[in-house]
Amino acid sequence: MSPRPAHPVPDAHGTNLFDTDPTLGALLPLYLEPALLLHLRPHLQRLAGLAGGVLDTLAGSADRHPPELEHRTRAGLDLQRIVKHPDYVAMERVAFGDYGLAAMSHRGGVFGWPEPLPPAAKYALTYLFVQAEFGLCCPLSMTDSLTRTLRKFAAPELVARYLPRLTTQAFDDLFQGAMFMTEQGAGSDVAATTTRAVPDAEQPGAAFRLHGDKWFCSNADADLAMVLARIDGAPAGLSGVSLFLLPRRLEDGSMNAYRILRLKDKLGTRSMASGEIRLEGARAWLVGEAGRGFQQMADMVNNSRLSNGMRAAGLMRRALTEALFVARERRAFGKRLIELPLMRRQLLKLMLPTEQARTMLLQTAEALRRADAGETEAMPLVRILTPLIKFRACRDARQVTSDAMEVRGGCGYIEEWGDARRVRDALLGSIWEGTSNIVALDVLRAIRRDAALGAFTKHLRALLADTPLHAVARQSFERTLQRVAETAGGLAARGAVGECAARQIASALYHLFTATAMAWEAGRIGSPRRMHLAQRVLRHRVLPSDPLAIEEESEGLPALLDEADDSGRGGVEAVNLL
Repeated sequence: MSPRPAHPVPDAHGTNLFDTDPTLGALLPLYLEPALLLHLRPHLQRLAGLAGGVLDTLAGSADRHPPELEHRTRAGLDLQRIVKHPDYVAMERVAFGDYGLAAMSHRGGVFGWPEPLPPAAKYALTYLFVQAEFGLCCPLSMTDSLTRTLRKFAAPELVARYLPRLTTQAFDDLFQGAMFMTEQGAGSDVAATTTRAVPDAEQPGAAFRLHGDKWFCSNADADLAMVLARIDGAPAGLSGVSLFLLPRRLEDGSMNAYRILRLKDKLGTRSMASGEIRLEGARAWLVGEAGRGFQQMADMVNNSRLSNGMRAAGLMRRALTEALFVARERRAFGKRLIELPLMRRQLLKLMLPTEQARTMLLQTAEALRRADAGETEAMPLVRILTPLIKFRACRDARQVTSDAMEVRGGCGYIEEWGDARRVRDALLGSIWEGTSNIVALDVLRAIRRDAALGAFTKHLRALLADTPLHAVARQSFERTLQRVAETAGGLAARGAVGECAARQIASALYHLFTATAMAWEAGRIGSPRRMHLAQRVLRHRVLPSDPLAIEEESEGLPALLDEADDSGRGGVEAVNLL
């Protein structure tokens, strides 16, 4: 019997996403301690196998079967519940239970490691998980972020009451978290919050009763939610907004006094329930100082923004992995697609923003670890890197996922494949936790108020000093750093003029940072290929260019698309594209 010919539609389902991404394995030693990385490697490997196979199947099923809101039991009791598809619940058990992705930052014991795991470990694992399932990463992030905010600002008795349930890996005992902030008439303008908080006569002190509507509440049936509200008599504006912890059920087991009015019919993240909430005298507890709700909620929002950047990075990586697989396996016009010059250029355009986002994620995670450890110099660095990755990586993900779908062709437009789902999910990143305009303006605020530009430039200069570079390339990096810093600082001080340029400033800072950090990574692992990619970022995304200049394909382009690990080859200082 003659062998069956290769199928013309290549399918990468079942591949291990860690094995198909050797660059991730080469970079992690730069951001994780050797003993910890050795301990985590089998867990990374296993999760990557699940993400490329079982989790991918579950995610597709959950996307096709979104949650449903039931208002009454079959016996007629008014007990609301959100019915989730069993495949979504199966993914919850993997993420919250098996891997402890929401717990590992807050206690030891996950994977048998005695201490809480650093941000780079958490984000490396979740980066693999999100390559299969995007929607569930919102509840993961909300639970992790709520726990962080609770520990930082809440009264000790509230922390003691809820922390064990928020960080357990026993799934049936777990409390998930959420953030109910958005109001229909306020949107990103938190100062316009109208939800009322009235002191609770039954429990005087920190207990309040909340009244009002929240318009967009993801993970709508979460056991605990952080809510912004205005205590009666508080002043208008941000100074009158306070932060509250809202339980779904009260201590006696009864439902709290709020209702889910309906679930949102969303373009993406269909697997996860987002809804509209009406607070009808719901009991909640004041978190931190009254009138400082926005400042305290900002910590949760910023943690969520970093998670948004991580999700964008993961989506791009999965899209690139699929596009490369198709290009290597699909034949047309007598050649593999990857042998066609125009396809190679398209793949490189997918690869650059994908690599940028991953480097930005790892760099921000390391800065966050240092800031949480009390390093004061790291705090303003985190302050600016977080909105930068949220702004630029989320926007790049929209383009990368769309163009990767095109590589698969007509099959990519069919919902049976994951491409369309990734495109739909990617569109959300630029909206959640602040639209692109809001986040770009936050970059300006970080420069104006938090001395973030000085920390930014100091960090990049330290990276350049630790990077072997061709003399011409070094001069170009240093000159560009000087120009970008001067331009960003000058525009940030110019009020409305600077605000008009906020998106340009944010993009320039992001591209400069990622190009420099990628060059540093290239030097540390001895990768000429990564140095090429770093310099291409600077050349094509920061430096002036002629849109009509035709760049002939260089002999090295196929090597750039070959992701085989070239670490240790050295010679990075000989690379110069500038």
